Amino acid sequence: MEVKQLLTKLQEHFEEMVIIRRYLHEYPELSHEEVHTPAYIATFHRELGLEVREGVGGRGVVATLHGGRPGKTVALRADFDGLAIQELNEVPYKSKNDGVMHACGHDGHTATLLVLAKVLAGMRDRIEGTIVFIHQHAEELAPGGAKAMIADGCLDGVDVIFGTHLWAPTPLGQVLVRDGAIMAAADRFEIVIQGKGGHGAEPQHSVDAIVVGAHFVTQLQTLVSRRVAPLEAAVVTVGQFEAINPFNVIADTVKIQGTVRAFDETVRQQVKEELELLVKATCLGMHASYEFAYFDGYPPVINHVAQTQYVQEIAKQVPTVEQVTVCPPFMIGEDFGYYMQHVPGTFFFTGAKNPAWETVYPHHHAKFDFDERAMLTAAQVLGAAAWSYLTSENQEDVVV
Repeated sequence: MEVKQLLTKLQEHFEEMVIIRRYLHEYPELSHEEVHTPAYIATFHRELGLEVREGVGGRGVVATLHGGRPGKTVALRADFDGLAIQELNEVPYKSKNDGVMHACGHDGHTATLLVLAKVLAGMRDRIEGTIVFIHQHAEELAPGGAKAMIADGCLDGVDVIFGTHLWAPTPLGQVLVRDGAIMAAADRFEIVIQGKGGHGAEPQHSVDAIVVGAHFVTQLQTLVSRRVAPLEAAVVTVGQFEAINPFNVIADTVKIQGTVRAFDETVRQQVKEELELLVKATCLGMHASYEFAYFDGYPPVINHVAQTQYVQEIAKQVPTVEQVTVCPPFMIGEDFGYYMQHVPGTFFFTGAKNPAWETVYPHHHAKFDFDERAMLTAAQVLGAAAWSYLTSENQEDVVV
């Protein structure tokens, strides 16, 4: 009965979610540069009477709600950083910070968690245990904020953690879950190929770094198809190939940057080693030299089985959820995986595709947006999961 009251109160506060989300959308801040946003979050929680820590792991905020009775501790997490993108949407809440945009839904994540905290704070006397609201900075830029916040104690005493991502490609009303690997490790590499520049008319006196780089990128396509086992998963993408020269000059150097994605740690290390071996062999055969740098990014997000099945059953009983689907793993990355290296938990996707929109722009696009009703769905699933976990000790049919 109390969970039903929680869901109803969240419905009544939906318009407040929208107001908060749109305000945050107007004032996005880049990763590791967040100032106004964490201050806004901290003030909101303090006005609810919650215990608040600022500057956690750098710029994170942790608010703690102590229930009226003793019990376990549940953590809920939302990220709040924006991206270096110039917004092209013509909406009343368009970003007012030039060159910065909430193009991934983190404004919605924050609004969801703030209003959920407000509703739960109004029911605190009936809560058995503690709820920790983790507001994380810098999810978009490795090394990210999660690792530093954990080191600064955001998970101290936490028994379980839940998180979600508003997901624009998935229709509103759907929730995507998966136990085990749901998101991949996300690494970055940088390569500088050093040739020997010269006159465009006299290639015999030069080593063309562009040609060397092009051969490397072409051969790179066989790394996954011929070096990684067919039943394993990996992606290697070159996102930058830079050689700026006059039209009649043979390039002296080329800079190549890209990303590696994998679920399995052995495959991740294999690709890393094969990458350098391939650039070394290419350069050796074409009389060039190279510099190779590899940056380990986020680990894969590995959902715990029991917690995933628990949220799956909870979500089925939430009125705004029309369908719960076991999804395939995604090659995108998220530093939520760090949290689940320390405590059990699960991360799920909340569908946010407006059925009336003919075009749905992807995350990290200058015209990205989402159906704001997805925030209510996310809040109801997270709220029901937290409340039921604390008050019913993870039993079946905890919502009914």
